[in-house]
Amino acid sequence: MIGIVITIDVDDVERAIRFYCEGLGLRLGRRLFDGTVAELLGGSAPIHLSVKSAGTPSSRYGSGARDYGRHWTPVHLDFTVTDVADAVRRAQGAGARLEGEVETFPWGRMANLSDPFGHGLCLIQLVGRGYGEVISR
Repeated sequence: MIGIVITIDVDDVERAIRFYCEGLGLRLGRRLFDGTVAELLGGSAPIHLSVKSAGTPSSRYGSGARDYGRHWTPVHLDFTVTDVADAVRRAQGAGARLEGEVETFPWGRMANLSDPFGHGLCLIQLVGRGYGEVISR
């Protein structure tokens, strides 16, 4: 079995802790590496908030620099919630930006947002059999 730890780069770990705890209901676990990493618990996998300054290289081998304005990446986080409207209000109150209307699908409802660091995320409320509602048998 392979374990999964999700790591999110941020330029302000205290602000990120507030957002993810107040806005999404996670809780602070431990601080690691002299406080440059904060472990958040409460989801199905731990999330590490890792302090990386804006403008620093994204890797030793890439040409991109970290930018905490809204950006696109092919990887994002989906958080399942019991009430998407309530979860959106909570996330927005903590600094998230709703990007479009909450959408309804046969499997549930979904809201696309960005966190205060420009990372995209979705809040998903499953209904009935969830994604099973659209799987053909």
